[in-house]
Amino acid sequence: MTEISVTKADKVGTLPIDGKLGFGKIYTDHMFVMDYVSGKGWYSPRIVPYGEFGTVPATIVFHYGQAIFEGMKAFRNTDNQVAVFRANNYLNRLNRSAGFLCIPSVDVEQVREGLFKLLELDQDWVPGELGTALYIRPFVIATDKYIGLKSSNTYRLFIIMSPVGAYYETGFNPVSIKVEEKYVRATKGGLGQAKTPANYAMSLAAQEEAHAEGFTQVLWLDAVHRKYVEEVGTMNIFFKINGEIVTPELNGSILGGITRQTVLELARDWGLKVAERQISIEEVYEAQAKGQLEEIFGTGTAAVISPVGELSWKGERILINNNRTGKFAQKLFDYLTGVQYGNVPDKYDWMDKVKRK
Repeated sequence: MTEISVTKADKVGTLPIDGKLGFGKIYTDHMFVMDYVSGKGWYSPRIVPYGEFGTVPATIVFHYGQAIFEGMKAFRNTDNQVAVFRANNYLNRLNRSAGFLCIPSVDVEQVREGLFKLLELDQDWVPGELGTALYIRPFVIATDKYIGLKSSNTYRLFIIMSPVGAYYETGFNPVSIKVEEKYVRATKGGLGQAKTPANYAMSLAAQEEAHAEGFTQVLWLDAVHRKYVEEVGTMNIFFKINGEIVTPELNGSILGGITRQTVLELARDWGLKVAERQISIEEVYEAQAKGQLEEIFGTGTAAVISPVGELSWKGERILINNNRTGKFAQKLFDYLTGVQYGNVPDKYDWMDKVKRK
């Protein structure tokens, strides 16, 4: 494996107090970078000071959107040990996204080694309060200097890191969600199952309109029938209906979330009835009318578990569990954050420890 060079920053920053972290506004001192060229492969893995990098207006990523990214988190536990949650799962998903965008796959072990060297160097940036973490953003962009439509022959991979607080200002409290009727996000055969910027750009108009109406997020329906539930803008979605945990199956237009996978594993291990299947918005509202809709919650790296207290579809608003956090969502949140912060034994080996300085 190619040796990773390290160039340290001349001047290092200081971690702000936890209450001023926000989300994605502050960055650590260093970043990991690696390049690719056709015929040579990935080369020159290096850690360098975080900062600007030079390119030209004709760089192909600006014109055709050939890019992918990931979102991961590192946590500091009560023993002052830093660890990353399910690192290999996220890096393998980066490669799955790469396949949809004609981007060459990476050597997961090489990128993992670079990430953990970066974390070792910048581990003082990992906050320690409950609800805080170090957000890790690996991403790949196409770098050919060419504006003809084709797959790039060159790429650059970055990993940047940002100490963060809670994703939602409300913290772990129920959010309100609008079921989207005007826009669609993705279709089968498209890019819905890839973590690529275009998916998120498509969601912005609906998101802004929902915010203007007082909602936290939007819930997307399928693009063909406009009736089957898919996912929320930044989360996968779960329903607890008459004791059963239901989530939309991965059908080619839904991102396979790592937290989604984790919740399914836990629910099955805990002996609950679990279904990954097609579920219509009508079924959700009918379950509410029958008194069988017990909980709705979202899952994602940024918010972990996000209880849903209100749902609005065709102007009809319903309150879920009287707009209170459900017992199962609370149990999941307590267990997952307990593992992440070292207060619950890591029986599934989800946490990968970073070497202490």
